[in-house]
Amino acid sequence: MEGIQNPVVPRSVEEVFSDFRGRRAALLKALSTDVRKFYHECDPDKENLCLYGLPNETWEVNLPVDEVPPELPEPALGINFARDGMPEKDWISLVAVHSDSWLISVAFYFGARFRFGKSERKRLFQMINDLPTIFEVITDNAKQSKDQSANHNSSRSKSSGVKPRQSESQTKPSKMSPPPREEDDENGDDEEDDEQGAVCGACGDNHDDFWICCDACEKWFHGKCVKITPAKAEHIKHYKCPTCTTNKKIKA
Repeated sequence: MEGIQNPVVPRSVEEVFSDFRGRRAALLKALSTDVRKFYHECDPDKENLCLYGLPNETWEVNLPVDEVPPELPEPALGINFARDGMPEKDWISLVAVHSDSWLISVAFYFGARFRFGKSERKRLFQMINDLPTIFEVITDNAKQSKDQSANHNSSRSKSSGVKPRQSESQTKPSKMSPPPREEDDENGDDEEDDEQGAVCGACGDNHDDFWICCDACEKWFHGKCVKITPAKAEHIKHYKCPTCTTNKKIKA
């Protein structure tokens, strides 16, 4: 069957990775740009169907192979039966997860078949792991994962003066804002108490925005007020506000 044909047999890490990328591109196409066609082909009234990604970046929905055992690991069987039993978005995400698993199994099947050693398997995994998963791309989690990783790197955010995201136990879990004052009562009845955190050293306001802390005076500033973007802040090891910078020049 076309779904398992592989005219160019990969024998090196680079060839296996190239095979992986071709199949991955095909599956991404099926679950994004061609999703309406893919959805239509997964008719629950048909028999058990599988989604195949081919090395030439094309995809097909087809019946599983008849050979036992198959030439290659088989994709998840019967994805069409779940199509109408859950919201479409959840179904697409489920197929994406199974597709990620299948891609890994095919790649390491080749690794075992062609006797990759420990270093070759490690290199193959690193090359694969440098790409976002299909599930991340489909659910738009790739960028969020990167942002969360940067925000939770406390040592880096401390040196750059960037305030990391607050935890769910804090008053503003989804905003970059300075910490609340220590004298604030956790059990206060007035929600406005939660809003009275540190104020911007430039505009005197405490509205929600991207904040950055001066390493010299330890005052917090809105990024917009001091013309610092989140992207620019990531590359600043020690930030000094305009006032501290001016004072340093006067002393010099």
